[in-house]
Amino acid sequence: MDTVKRFDRIVAILIQLQSKRIVKAQDLAERFDVSLRTIYRDIRTLEASGVPIISEAGVGYSIMEGYRLPPIMFTREEAGSFVAAEKLMKQFMDKSLGAYYESAMFKLKSILRGREKEWVEALESQVSIIPGQVLFNDQVPNALEILFESIAERKQVFLRYESLREETPSERRIEPVGLFNENGFWYILGYCHLRTDYRHFRTDRIHKIARTTLDFLLEHGTIAEHQNKKKEVSKTKVKILVDKTVAKYIQGQTKHYGLISEETKINGVEMTFMTSDMANGFARWYLMFGDYAKIIEPEALKDRVLEILEKSKKRLST
Repeated sequence: MDTVKRFDRIVAILIQLQSKRIVKAQDLAERFDVSLRTIYRDIRTLEASGVPIISEAGVGYSIMEGYRLPPIMFTREEAGSFVAAEKLMKQFMDKSLGAYYESAMFKLKSILRGREKEWVEALESQVSIIPGQVLFNDQVPNALEILFESIAERKQVFLRYESLREETPSERRIEPVGLFNENGFWYILGYCHLRTDYRHFRTDRIHKIARTTLDFLLEHGTIAEHQNKKKEVSKTKVKILVDKTVAKYIQGQTKHYGLISEETKINGVEMTFMTSDMANGFARWYLMFGDYAKIIEPEALKDRVLEILEKSKKRLST
């Protein structure tokens, strides 16, 4: 929080230096209610970042004549891209972050020139984005906001979370490492104190989230490092033949399931995967288009698919 305050103060000092010919250090100290020593440090930071500040002993500070930060100007096409960004943010972020983004967009739109404003307004009511699934529990509208804070401030969070394999939600304390969007869903990668291991948590399965005052107990590294470790997990080679009419419709999902190559044959598209979850994730995904595909290898995948189908058949017949 202190870092944010300092950044805001330094930006405000720069604006004040641009708005006056001479600015006294004492005036800056009184305005921001800080010591002269703090002002001197902030001025040095501005100088180190390339702002040409002239210091006159006993007089004050000024910026070299002619120096100005360039105004932010957007092309018509850039302004139009705001519309898509705003629509995406509203649908793919929780309510809390969505509201912050909407506020930021008002500020961005306020600096557009007249014709850019008209361009944006003409598009706004004509663009609609509808997510394919529910991404957040309505009972936790500020999930991402709390998680962002947790990661930045290294504070643990409390979750009431509904795992796929649990009948009722369990209570967890986690140390969030990072967030990622994969296959249409938001996931948290975090160290779970209940399981004493790293786990993935899907945001739509969070029933409650709350801040805590507990610091992280571990050093976690970056989310990229953890995802690279995931790639090192033992994997099974899977090869399937998919009807050409269907293959193009599953292209967006194949990477998630470990596609490493594909080859067009006379009777279909042969796809080769290296998957870390053949028995559940891959087998169930395959069933979505199984009537238009054939399992080439391994035999274990054929057996698993048949097992799932048999269980489904029994449930349908009762």
